[in-house]
This record gives sequence, structure tokens and C-alpha cells, in this order.
Amino acid sequence: MLVTAIAPVSWGSMYVVTHQALPADAPIWGAALRALPAAIVLLLLVRRLPTGAWWWRSVVLGVLNVGAFFLLVYVAATLLPSSIAASVMAASPVVLMALAWPIARERPTPRLVLGAVVGIVGVLLVVTTAAGPVDVRGVLASVAALGMWSLGSVLAKRWHDGTPALRLTAWQLAAGALVLVPCAVLVEGAPPSVDAVGVAAYAYVALVATALAFVCWFAGIQHLPAGAVGIVGLLNPATGVLLGVAIGGERLSPLQCVGIALVMVAVAIGATRARPRAQRSSPPSPASAPAST
Repeated sequence: MLVTAIAPVSWGSMYVVTHQALPADAPIWGAALRALPAAIVLLLLVRRLPTGAWWWRSVVLGVLNVGAFFLLVYVAATLLPSSIAASVMAASPVVLMALAWPIARERPTPRLVLGAVVGIVGVLLVVTTAAGPVDVRGVLASVAALGMWSLGSVLAKRWHDGTPALRLTAWQLAAGALVLVPCAVLVEGAPPSVDAVGVAAYAYVALVATALAFVCWFAGIQHLPAGAVGIVGLLNPATGVLLGVAIGGERLSPLQCVGIALVMVAVAIGATRARPRAQRSSPPSPASAPAST
């Protein structure tokens, strides 16, 4: 759970970094420059290419989790305040549980459903009480990103066959980068010019919020129920909101504070393991009873 939590915390910080330091007029290059360096670093670590079905699986996951997802998240981060952009994605527990039931054959437990409901209430308080206008295009981009990411995460769980999370992450990042870079060249031309702050921002987004975060997330997907991973993902909006206030100068209303508190309660519920039921002691069967002398 702690390793998995690294991913949503770093993603929450990414919204502020993107909104404050990266160009808003080159979303495809923004997504490509996030995926490509992360893919190169991880491929150098794993030193292995996909085999068998993982060739086409990596392409599917690369399009869902990297190509389309990165582009949509970048658009949302440039159109919305970081608190709102992060909060829309917090519906992931419900979406992940809904998709994991038919695809990965994981039935949601009452505890996880409770945690998801509490978290969604908290997210609604954060979103609906936000100050200032909300760009509908940014909200639609966030909702589409949520759908892509949730489906890709559940498929990664469904296809888990013992392949280490590091390899899985490297392959799908490489596939996504191979899709994004040609699209960026064709649509947006040359890469955007950035100053030293922009270079540092791209490095953080690629190495921390992508390479490290993706490995942690897919390790969690492999070892935890999808609903529990989705609830841990609620740390994404909590981080985004708090950093938006601390760095971005955004205001936090009292109801938003209540919403963040509910999100943290939901994460605590999701992180609490259900106690195993004590086995009832039953009298020995006649066959196992000691023979009388």
C-alpha cells in the first residue's frame, strides 16, 4: 500500500508542475516528452523486449495508459486549476471496481465500496465548491483520461502472468512514446523551447511522476485488489489540492477542507485489511473420535 501510494502523490504534484512551468500550447509534445525519457530509462534497466502476447498487449496498454492518457491529462492540467484537474480523476475507485468485476473477476467488498463512496463524496465537495469558473473542455478531458486509465489498469491486472511490474511499465511506456512522438511532429512541428525551469519540470514529470510512479502503481495493481488501489489513488486529488493552495495560490474553502478530510478517511478505509473470521470449533466427527476401550 505504501509503495502504491507513491504514484498518486507524485501525480497530484504533476498537475501543479504542468500548470505552472510547462507550455500550454503543445499538449502532444508535453505527453511525448513525459513518456519518451521515462521509457528510455526503464528499458535500460530491464534490458529485455516483450515476448509472445506481450507485444500486442504492450501496444494496447501503451495507447490506453500512456498515449491517450498522457495527452488528455496534459490538456486537463493546462485548462483547469490543479485542484479540479486532480479531483476529477479521483472517481477511479468506482470505475476500477466496476471494470474489475467483469474483466478481472474481482467482486468489490463492502469495505471497499464504503471507502469509494466516502471518497467520492469528498471529491464532490472539493469540485463543486471550487472558486472560479471551470472549463468544460478540461473536465471532459479529465473524464476521458479517467476512463482510459481505469480500463488500462484493469487489463494489466487481467493479463498479469508473473511479468515483473518494471518490465510491464517499460514496455507500455515505450509503446506509448512510439505513438506520441510521430503525432507530435506531424501536428505540432518541432518540440517547444523551454527555459531551465521547464527542463527541470519535464525531468521531474518524466522520471518521478512517470517512471517511478508507474512502476509503483502497476506493482500495486499486481498485488492488491483493484478497488483498494483505486482508493489509494484518492491521494492524487488531495495532493493536487494542497499543492495548488501552497504553490499555485489557489484558495481552499471550508467545504473543500471537509472534502479533503473525507478523502483521507476513505484512504484509511481502503488501507485497512478485513480481519479474517475466526474458525468455529466443531465437535469431532464420529470417524475421528477416539475408539472406546
